[in-house]
Amino acid sequence: MSGRVRLAIDYGGTTTQAVVAWPDGRWTPVTVDGSVVLSSAVLVAADASVWTGEQAWRAAVREPDRFVPAPRRSAEQDIDVDGRRVPAADLVAATLRRIAEQAQLVAGGPVEDVRLVVPAGWGPRRRTWMRQAAHRAGLGQPRLVEAPVAVADHLLAHGTQLPVGAYLLVVDVGGGAEVTVLRRGPAGFEVLATLADPAAGGDAIDHALAAALPGEDGGWGWVASVRTAKENLAWHTAITVPQPGGTAVVATGVLLEETARPVLERVGQLTVDTIAAAELTPADLAGVCLVGGTTRLPLAAAVVAQRTGLTPHVIDDPLFAAARGAADTTADDGEGVGQEPVMPPARRAWAVAVPGFMSLAMIVQMLLTVYWGGIYPNSWAEPSWGQLAMASVFAVIACLSAGTLLGSLAATHGTPAGQAAPPGRAPAVSLGILSAMSLGTAIAALYAVVAAQYLQMQIGPFLRWALLPILPVAVLALAAAVVAARQWRTPPGGWSALLLFPVGSVLAAGTGMGLVQYSATADRWPDMVLWIDLAGRAGGLLIGVGAVTALTRPWILRLVIGAPLAVITAAIASPNTIGILAGIYATAVTTWWIYRLWTRLVRTPTAAHAPQP
Repeated sequence: MSGRVRLAIDYGGTTTQAVVAWPDGRWTPVTVDGSVVLSSAVLVAADASVWTGEQAWRAAVREPDRFVPAPRRSAEQDIDVDGRRVPAADLVAATLRRIAEQAQLVAGGPVEDVRLVVPAGWGPRRRTWMRQAAHRAGLGQPRLVEAPVAVADHLLAHGTQLPVGAYLLVVDVGGGAEVTVLRRGPAGFEVLATLADPAAGGDAIDHALAAALPGEDGGWGWVASVRTAKENLAWHTAITVPQPGGTAVVATGVLLEETARPVLERVGQLTVDTIAAAELTPADLAGVCLVGGTTRLPLAAAVVAQRTGLTPHVIDDPLFAAARGAADTTADDGEGVGQEPVMPPARRAWAVAVPGFMSLAMIVQMLLTVYWGGIYPNSWAEPSWGQLAMASVFAVIACLSAGTLLGSLAATHGTPAGQAAPPGRAPAVSLGILSAMSLGTAIAALYAVVAAQYLQMQIGPFLRWALLPILPVAVLALAAAVVAARQWRTPPGGWSALLLFPVGSVLAAGTGMGLVQYSATADRWPDMVLWIDLAGRAGGLLIGVGAVTALTRPWILRLVIGAPLAVITAAIASPNTIGILAGIYATAVTTWWIYRLWTRLVRTPTAAHAPQP
């Protein structure tokens, strides 16, 4: 924990909470307008001044066109306020400035160590925008801490047992909803997947409840009354809601549950989608925790429990969990928290070793089983070009699977002594991908040179068969490296998960190619001909299985697509079609890469759920 007084601010879409924390562990919430919760809404007055909190809400009744209920949702944009264009960053800065002023009174002076909580789905541009707003508020250059990571740090700091390697689901339901799957690694928490839905939170419940209550719409004053009633219904069975016209209506807990259920069902579906995006099942999770003001409604926990089959833990103080966690974190930079650990998990070593071994096996079998024709010294060789292509493809797969490891090693090598390497940072990831692709290409070229020298043949055909099959993958890997370097996107599960190729596909295709080559070159003794031919057919079938395993994930699709493809590859397997079989598998690998980059970097599960740039 830092040795200085710290200010942690959780600036949300609807409300803002902040805490001041001292090195001895004491903390206190920042109070504004007599409340520990400050509304994020603002109002732009006629003189261009920005009113915040209760003052903004009171003025909104008279001047609704100047009222902005959620400035954060217009990040990086100008907002039209009564015909005037106002930068959203200026509106956010007004609220942050009030927090900073009150924090100085609590701390007895300026607070230099400032942390800002941001959604896990925010990309570099939005994070930079938030930094700019903080700078305009006089907060300097704050550390940014991802909200679910701050919540997880808060749980750890207060006794929750979560072993390294465990998965935690954080369901944050405030004005909107953000659901995140975290994995605890040796260097901190890693965000595996995060999805957001601004229409699945307290704001949507407020509007639904207001529409369900009798009476006329009284503008922003009516919205404020309904929101207050909703918050009180978490502890009471019925609440009287005053209307702007002077009358009152009664809101009941039953009515609130009826209006909130459709919204919270969206949260439940978002939870299921996030777990699936992390390629996990509910049984893989070590726990589910609920944070945010809306989770104080009992129905929120009930819906999540129904959808996941797990009992969620509602944090005792859901409004301040993220702010307190951000104050507790010891990370050098909040943006580094949750990124990839220095070393990939040990289980990923298998994904590097299998294609590496298969690559060596392919080139060795090719050289040892080459067909020689003619009579010395006029003999000539007929190499298995398909095996050279497969050896090259497997070499690239193995190297790319170790891409983040290579990037970590490069970052460590370039870090001055006595300083820690910055794990998972974009430059290291980009360098790792480029290094991996360069190494894979160099190995493929080396295979071509060694084979040409060994067989005393022209090197041109060997280079073509070694390099052309991996050229599309090299282009796609270069595109991924550019994305990593520019920090345009962070794939769900991190870069290590993005680069991991299905090991089962490599095993099937490598074994299949070995059997086809054996069938083409084995001595055909009369009593072995049938078995040799069957080995070749089985090898062709396995190559088809390997291609389908790379192309599809659901088992039902693998059966539907794999059966005909496997029959085709088994039928055409022969000494003359080894190159065609290798081409089929190389095409499958390229298609896998295209689909991987498209679904994890270009297009997220839904536009509303995508991490913002």
